[in-house]
Formats: sequence, C-alpha cells, structure tokens
Amino acid sequence: MKWNLRMVAAQRDIWRPTELLAAFRTVGFSPSLSKTSALWGGNPVTVRLDDLDMICAALECTVEDLMRAEPVATHVESSEGEVAQAAGEVPSPRSGQVRPLPRRDGPRRLMPPN
Repeated sequence: MKWNLRMVAAQRDIWRPTELLAAFRTVGFSPSLSKTSALWGGNPVTVRLDDLDMICAALECTVEDLMRAEPVATHVESSEGEVAQAAGEVPSPRSGQVRPLPRRDGPRRLMPPN
C-alpha cells in the first residue's frame, strides 16, 4: 500500500504537520504533534480505523485517496531454497553449507559469582 497523506493534504493547501494538526482538531481528532509528524513523514505500519476515519473527515477525502494499492514486487527465484525461504519454510541442509559443531570440551556451564 502507498500512503498518500502528503499528496491529499497538498491538494487541500496543507503543507506542514502543524497545519495538518489544526485540520484534525477541527473535526475533534487531537493526536499529538509527534504522531501527526509520523503520519506526515512516512508510511505508517498500522493506522487505527477510528483514526483513519477522522483523517478522512478532516481532509474531506476517502480511504482510497489516502491509500493506494500497489502490485507486490516479485522477482525470479534462482533456486528452490530461495523459494522455500520466501514461503517461510526452512531449507533442507545441502552439502557445502556450514553447520555448527558441538563444543568438544562439553557444554558451557556458568558458575555463580563468589
């Protein structure tokens, strides 16, 4: 998803996070300036639905205006191990891969301080 808050705000002649915060307050939404700046400056990982509704009300836009679906970037996998890792599976060990060896002097035991 592409976050288009700055573009939507610019279309409403809002150019700074403080101006955006003032627009939010007109509809009764009062996030902190740091939260507003985070929404303004990047792609938020999550946005509460209540907050999203208030953002849309303040900017007189729709959710579709704020968030645009983008196609998922795919690339050709060169080996089945990469395909398995992309699918979240653990690849099977192959010859040539480095595997950890157990300690030769036994397991490490920590002694309490005296």
